Amino acid sequence: MIETVAEIPSTNGALLARLGEGEASREGDWLVADRQSAGRGRAGRSWSDGFGNFMGSTVVNLRGSDPLPQTLALVAGLAAHDTVTASAPQLRDLFLKWPNDLLIGGAKLGGILLERQGDAVVVGIGLNLAQAPQVSDRDTASLKELGFAVPRDVFAANLAARFSDAVDRWHYGEWALLRQQWISRALPTGTLVSVKDRDHGTIMGAFAGIDDDGVALLRLADGAVRAIHAGDIDMVGSHASGG
Repeated sequence: MIETVAEIPSTNGALLARLGEGEASREGDWLVADRQSAGRGRAGRSWSDGFGNFMGSTVVNLRGSDPLPQTLALVAGLAAHDTVTASAPQLRDLFLKWPNDLLIGGAKLGGILLERQGDAVVVGIGLNLAQAPQVSDRDTASLKELGFAVPRDVFAANLAARFSDAVDRWHYGEWALLRQQWISRALPTGTLVSVKDRDHGTIMGAFAGIDDDGVALLRLADGAVRAIHAGDIDMVGSHASGG
């Protein structure tokens, strides 16, 4: 079921509030807003909406046999990437950027925000279908300005179906295959990136994929491989940034 509201501060916030009140959330159900007045990305960044864009959230209920919850961001990215590809089959240079962005070249097309409450994870996805928000520290893009008119409700239905399928596969032991599919859609291995690390400052290296737990890997100038558990990855020479 896809529940649509005209305006809401945050679809993630609304689902977290429902969970806090003890309301059960069925996997596969989505809350989608025409407008968000307090949308946000990772690290509390604001992400202003645009009418006609996709802004929606759903809940994944964790099970004891599931992979690490952090890998859900990659599963969501995979579903979003494949929905965009199906909606705009001639689109070029669409990449996933660890851990939660969709890029067209170096411009941000969409993002993902995961927030956990108990044994449930709220997964929020924002995708610029009709217009690109103006953000001071990064380039943005929309499908419409690239020549692809994608109705929000059609996109929502397709995304819900693909996300449900991907999460079922995640629950039932297919994380290794999902990981390989994510890597095949990610920034090419060897892309020069920088990471702002809380402990070591800015680290520069070549993107080297992700490990079995979904952790980003960077190959440094001396050949060593550094695992990046948290932080913002930027393509060097681009305004794109983890959001």
